[in-house]
Amino acid sequence: MPIQLRPQQSRLKINRVQMMSKVFEFGESIDGYSIRVLNERSVRAAAGILFALGMVSFMNAWLIGNFQPTRVFVLAFLADFTIRIFVNPRYAPSLILGQWLVRKQQPEWAGAPQKRFAWAIGFSLALVMAYTMVFNNMVGPINMIVCASCLTLMLFETSFGICIGCKLYNLLSKNTAQLCPGGVCEISMDKSLGMTLNQVAIIVLSIITTVGIFQWVYSTGASSPLQISQASKPSTFYPSKQSDVDRCKVPAFAKIIGHKEKWKLHNNCQ
Repeated sequence: MPIQLRPQQSRLKINRVQMMSKVFEFGESIDGYSIRVLNERSVRAAAGILFALGMVSFMNAWLIGNFQPTRVFVLAFLADFTIRIFVNPRYAPSLILGQWLVRKQQPEWAGAPQKRFAWAIGFSLALVMAYTMVFNNMVGPINMIVCASCLTLMLFETSFGICIGCKLYNLLSKNTAQLCPGGVCEISMDKSLGMTLNQVAIIVLSIITTVGIFQWVYSTGASSPLQISQASKPSTFYPSKQSDVDRCKVPAFAKIIGHKEKWKLHNNCQ
């Protein structure tokens, strides 16, 4: 004989199901929108936060060969995107912080389906990095390409509001993306907003000028702190050996923060 639930027990069971469905959902249901949406402003802010942290870890690996920050970042990135995709974006740490940073701005609602596809690409890249770099200590061109690709995706998202993954969604999915950031899915591009020939000429002239300045600076200026120091002091002011000793004396603050060797490197005292 089946057990019949009392009305109160039935309501409690329904409430639990509703609470669980609210925890495990993707996007917000907003009146007036036929699909689930996400606040594009908080998404861009979160991308900026991750881009800054990712760039710091990338430069540590690229410049001084310290891959530990990159390994930490990869695991944090993977955890954040796991929560975004498989639990709920509102519980992802980067999106929580991003939403708080833009809390006083008018929300810009963008379609959630294409964002989920784009984040799946980021999640896949993070899985590759975790397998190769974190768990197998592999360092090579594959890691550099994957890391650079991930940084590029986040740069376009946070700086230009361009979701490259969302564009791939339109190419690979049978469903057309709706409510794209900037309204690019609903409106045609205004040709008047493109570059004119005069503007193109200005960009080309700026590049040529910058290259010329770059060559002039490197051909005429001192390239290291030692050359600058020697050029700014008369040769008779100190004996050369004593001058190097005094110049390369590591200050107390650098010793305190464990920056002794790095201070020597920056001041050409190796």
